[in-house]
Amino acid sequence: MAKLLARPTAEDDLLAQYRTVCTLFDPQRVELIHGRIVVNDVPTWKHNKIISRLLKQILAKATEEDWEVGTNTILFLGAQKDRYIPDLTVAPPDPKMFGDDAVHADDTILVVEVVSPSSVNDDYLTKPPAYAAGGVPAFLRIDPLKSRADLFSQPSAGGYIKHTDVKFGGEIKLPAPWNLTLDTAVFNDAEPTEDQPA
Repeated sequence: MAKLLARPTAEDDLLAQYRTVCTLFDPQRVELIHGRIVVNDVPTWKHNKIISRLLKQILAKATEEDWEVGTNTILFLGAQKDRYIPDLTVAPPDPKMFGDDAVHADDTILVVEVVSPSSVNDDYLTKPPAYAAGGVPAFLRIDPLKSRADLFSQPSAGGYIKHTDVKFGGEIKLPAPWNLTLDTAVFNDAEPTEDQPA
């Protein structure tokens, strides 16, 4: 479950507090989300299973194009100073960097979030418009809680222009430069049961 650790009042202190929390809670995922410093638990096996099954579908294309694929990659989203850590990030071999550890969001090729009970609000309400404003060209949200996947593309200042959603079992076509169709049926048996949290 995500923990809200601090709501800094001075914007100048925000990044300093963020860096301190990153150090204290290494190797957990620490994000800045709308001025909140949020520490997320290490993903569960079911969560990782979804990422693994997605990777099996995209790795051939990423290898062919010489793209880098990573987990726990910090994204620099611009002036709002948020720092998100998507579940999966695909970027060119030498993306634009902010400092030594944050990739510019607009220099990614795909960003993926897998929804968990503690991330529902941020994955649905906070992150999509921030990813669009930051220039993430394609954002894929996989929600095992609702058995659905959403693809957002063509970012603009007001949000994503194009949105496709399917129930698990349907197909989602990733936009250029991917030109690749994902089969979401592979995520079906990764859904949590009532006695197993996501």
